[in-house]
Order: sequence, then C-alpha cells, then structure tokens
Amino acid sequence: MKKFLVLMAVCAMGLMLVSCAGARKGYSAEQCRQSVDVAYKELNFAKSEGFAGTVNYTKAASLLTAAKTNQTFESYDACVNNAEKARYYIRESKKGQ
Repeated sequence: MKKFLVLMAVCAMGLMLVSCAGARKGYSAEQCRQSVDVAYKELNFAKSEGFAGTVNYTKAASLLTAAKTNQTFESYDACVNNAEKARYYIRESKKGQ
C-alpha cells in the first residue's frame, strides 16, 4: 500500500511537470518596450489633436506611468496590460467619451 501511494505521488508530480512544460512564459521586455512606445506616440498625437483635457486621456497617462513602473521592475505582463489599457483610453478620448 505504501509503494502504491509513493507511485501515485510520483505520477502526480510528473503530470504537473509535463503540464507546465508548455505553459505561456509571459511577455518579454521587448514586447513591453514596444507597447509603451506605441502608446506614448498615440498619447502625444492625441495631445496634439487637443484631447489632452479629457478624463480618458488622463486615465491613459496614468496607466502609461504605471506601465513604465512595471517595466522598471521587470513586471512585463503588467507593463503590456497597462499599455494596452492606456491605448484603449486614448482611443476613447478621441471619440469624446
């Protein structure tokens, strides 16, 4: 019985390792940098078009600040997510919403 439990535990660990082998590793530093660069370009363009006073523009600027902070601390998943959210708010600011 003891050998059976040990065998089951080893099998369970093996299955866990196999299932994690193909797991997504997350975003890279390059993806983070590109996302932030594109979002800043869009933010600057929105500002030049006169959308700098909108609430959505302010939200986007705050999210980009957070993305840069994430980038500094090598939290690339959060960096990309914040940059993408910022781009959403930039688009919304252009709609006037």
